[in-house]
Order: sequence, then C-alpha cells, then structure tokens
Amino acid sequence: MGGVKTRKSGGVAETGAGPRDPGAPRRPGGGRRAAVPGPASERRDHLVRLAADLFARKGFQATTVRQIADEAGILSGSLYHHFDSKESIVDEVLSTFLDDLIGRYRAALDRQDDARTTLAAMVRIGFGVLEPHRAAITVMQNDWNYLCSLPGDRFAYLVQAEDEVERIWVEQIRRGQAEGQVRPDVDPKLTYRMIRDTIWVSVRWFRPDGRLDTAGLAEHYITVLFDGLATGDRASRQP
Repeated sequence: MGGVKTRKSGGVAETGAGPRDPGAPRRPGGGRRAAVPGPASERRDHLVRLAADLFARKGFQATTVRQIADEAGILSGSLYHHFDSKESIVDEVLSTFLDDLIGRYRAALDRQDDARTTLAAMVRIGFGVLEPHRAAITVMQNDWNYLCSLPGDRFAYLVQAEDEVERIWVEQIRRGQAEGQVRPDVDPKLTYRMIRDTIWVSVRWFRPDGRLDTAGLAEHYITVLFDGLATGDRASRQP
C-alpha cells in the first residue's frame, strides 16, 4: 500500500486454522442467509459478507452479534470462533474496500497518462467499486464518525486512507491545471470533495438493474464533469 496502513492487524481469532494470509483474496460485498460449509476461511468470508449487508441495512451500531449469527444460521458463540467482536468484522469490511480502492487509483497513476485521462480513469474506478463494495461504502457514509470516535487507534486508518485518496485527486487536478486541461479558477480540494460526494452518494440510489450500469454512470458523469451542462463550446476530446 505504500504509506497508508489500511488495516490494523490483530484482534481476530480463528479456530482450526492459523492466522489469515494478508495476501489472500477477500470477497467483498453482499451475501445472504445460511452458513456455508467448508474450510474455516470460507466460513469466515461468508460471515463477513452477511455482516456487511446487515451493517449497511441496519447501521453498525444497531446491529448485534446475535443478529449476525442468526443471519448466518449459527449460535452467537460460534461467531467468536472467527471474530472477537463486531468491530473486527467491520474492520475487515472497510479495510478490504480501502485496499482495493487505493490500489486501483495507484494503478491508474502508474500508467502515467495525462491528467485529464487519469482523472477520467479515477472517476471510472469510483463508480466501478459501487457494486462490489456497496455495503462498505454505505457503512462509511453512515458510521464514519462513530467508528472514528471509538477509543484507541483501531480505525485511525480510515482518516489516513481518506487523506491519501484526497492527496491523489488533488494532485491530479492541480496537474491538469498546470497542463492546461483543467480550468485554473477552480479550487482543487473543493472540486475533489464535490466529485467524491457525487460518486459515493450514488450508492444510495443506484440499482444494478436500472437503465445504466456503473460503467454507464461513469461515462455520463465524465461527460458532465468535463463538458458541463451549458451548450456552446465544449472541452476538446473525450478521455
């Protein structure tokens, strides 16, 4: 991740298996009722998906360990074979999302395209994570302040990750201004925050079976972002 620690280690215990390989793929997103048989790691991932959906629907604070266990079809005590608390579960949900998001942004930067092309790619990334990380994005919107207020530094990585994402966006907007591809009279930080909020709030109304998928939403937003709403002269090329 290089400079941003998006996951705090420790605090998670599993039965019948050693510590989870931090490089192993994790499956983000939805999930429904009924426990999944199989290795401990698969059961653990399934619990994360179920819990993430509950956190998104009910709110993290309102969701109890018993409700997570009931959704999985197991006893509450069995849940503690995999996680020591619901904080450990939401930690997994959010850190997985942030690892994926920042990793995608850095890959876009590594392509070393011009600023406008990079900004367009970052918009596509933002909309592209709406479906696989829908629950995590919803939890971050609803429970950010609460999680950041908890004692200790367990969720300090949320602020660190947000700072890293803001830095990436602001640097690209400023580079676009220096290259003459972005208007010089816009405030880079304010512009980033408006873009960020537009993308993340769409998780509340976006429907996968709607008229546009996330790729279509991204292209529509890129058109508005670079060409605006007013008729007349338009920005030169489509990124």
